[in-house]
Amino acid sequence: MKNIIKSVKGTRDFYPAEKAVNSWLYKMIREVSESFGYQEYDGPFLESIDLYAAKSGEELVKEQSFVFPDKNDNLIALRPELTPSLVRMIAQKQRQLYYPLRWWSFGPFWRYESPQKGRGREFFQWNADLIGVASPEADAEMAALMAGLFQKIGLSSDQVKVFVNNRRLMEQELLALGIPADLQGTVFKVIDRRDKLDEKAWGAYALDRGLDQSQFDGVQKLLTADDLWEKSEELTRFFKAVDALGVSDYVTYSPRIIRGLDYYTGTVVEAQSISADVRRSIAGGGRYDNLLAAVGGDPLAGVGFAMGDMVLSVILEEFGLLPEDRDTSPARVMVTVFDQNSQLASYQLSAELRKAGLDVYSYPVADKLGKQFRHADRIGAKIALVLGPDEINNGEVAIKDLSSREQTSVNRNEVVKALLGMLENDSAA
Repeated sequence: MKNIIKSVKGTRDFYPAEKAVNSWLYKMIREVSESFGYQEYDGPFLESIDLYAAKSGEELVKEQSFVFPDKNDNLIALRPELTPSLVRMIAQKQRQLYYPLRWWSFGPFWRYESPQKGRGREFFQWNADLIGVASPEADAEMAALMAGLFQKIGLSSDQVKVFVNNRRLMEQELLALGIPADLQGTVFKVIDRRDKLDEKAWGAYALDRGLDQSQFDGVQKLLTADDLWEKSEELTRFFKAVDALGVSDYVTYSPRIIRGLDYYTGTVVEAQSISADVRRSIAGGGRYDNLLAAVGGDPLAGVGFAMGDMVLSVILEEFGLLPEDRDTSPARVMVTVFDQNSQLASYQLSAELRKAGLDVYSYPVADKLGKQFRHADRIGAKIALVLGPDEINNGEVAIKDLSSREQTSVNRNEVVKALLGMLENDSAA
């Protein structure tokens, strides 16, 4: 057996069945995004490492990014996230755009992760951002957008939750514990690690990061205060807006949510699966009011989130919510080739049907009709057409319904109408 070169570790091969799921998810995301009035955009897959170095934190740049030099020895990164590209794009045309902006994107990203189930080095991600509004109600719209997708794809509030916290609230509480402002960024990283480490390892991590035992004890107590949000006017308004948006059953407060990236300034959100033994993070984001100025633009408020496709797909599979009918063929009609003499006539029929707006698969060679019908079944076609010598002489086309195996002949001029009727009935069924 030949030694086949393997794919790069942490990447995926999208065979038609897998690509069908990816495309379905893209379609669901598009529909939800557009239902909230968001416009689709995208940025480049390659960016200068400088864009991420000051905006996303050292860990993302030094440990998780794929970085390489270009011909001029400038360091280039395969994009690990989209928010820095978004704010760069806005800064470049800041005075030409109309605010507020509601933008969304779904595309590939790369991180130097340790591959495991639900996590790879190459993945697709949904990004949604609301730029130009500094209010808790805008933050609430992000949570509602997440919940909107969960509702659309069948995930209930018993299966997933959007957890919420506020960094300004936590900063006030940390100051009350005697933790100075210059140590709070470290504490945020410690809190972000809470669910990623066991209790002993987490404690060691906190003390290694510079917290003393008294400060660490205070942080631990803070993370059990589930009513802490009531002290925040921002979060009080946030939850009222979430209720008005009709998704309060999906959204709840958690002091343990802090988000690890450095640029978040206010409310932060993280969606997680909650019914499995092991909680998985599905999406995360928050408010970043200083980021645009950090890339050279004028100060402008922003809030957004990102949701990866890999964990979401694993969760949907576990709950049996992936689409069952993974029809990988866009063409539900296949035109057979009766013999070599009629092949061009079959191609001509295929072209006529495409001009009429139908998606048509043309069998490429003359072969036994039984074999062609079996192939039509395998590719997901619903109807097979036969144009042999008798049909050509009579000005007809034979139509075979592949589910019922019934075959009828119709006038060549009536074939489009007949096909549309059959396909409509099939869709209705």
